[in-house]
Amino acid sequence: MVDSKKRIYPRTGDQETIYLKKVITDPNISVGEYTMYNDFVNNPVDFERNNVLYHYPINHDRLLIGKFCSIACGAKFLFNSANHTMKSLSTYPFPLFFEEWGLDKRNVTDAWDNKGDIVIGNDVWIGYEAVILAGVTIGDGAVIGSRAVVTKDVEPYTVVGGVPARAIRKRFPDEVIADLLEVKWWNWPKERIAEHLADIQTGQIEALRMNRIKEGK
Repeated sequence: MVDSKKRIYPRTGDQETIYLKKVITDPNISVGEYTMYNDFVNNPVDFERNNVLYHYPINHDRLLIGKFCSIACGAKFLFNSANHTMKSLSTYPFPLFFEEWGLDKRNVTDAWDNKGDIVIGNDVWIGYEAVILAGVTIGDGAVIGSRAVVTKDVEPYTVVGGVPARAIRKRFPDEVIADLLEVKWWNWPKERIAEHLADIQTGQIEALRMNRIKEGK
């Protein structure tokens, strides 16, 4: 098995697909092992600049992405500074132009409403040019359809799509989802995942459950 910790490009000859964790430099962005990003338009290494938008240090908001996620070309994470406040009688961002209006520079963040971090679980598939807005949490195993605009939290193992994104269906019955959320195979050591890869790929949840009992965790 290839050691992912040493590779940015996991596929020989493929410069469009990267292990995203290897190129992150922003301390307010965290990405788990094996999460991949594909970009056939721009250099995928430029993910922070091209895909994480309005993410300014002054706001202290974070992008947290779990392990084994698949992020398609052009997916965008739109942060709080893209907002204009709805609490004021005007949406115009006066605090940004503090010099013009004699305002206190320290209050520049009053120009927008802060809805919080973006949190992406494990084993999440985010489709082509989907947009995830600030304050959204996407549960483990969820699927975000192409060009969906996600404005609200997404439950684990739920497929969503549309503008705004709405639930289309659950990927599995509730009892299988509960087992997957308990097993958390993505936290297993690589060797253990490889041993049970056929079970994961063919939907053998009972085998994963029994292994968890056997390992005691």
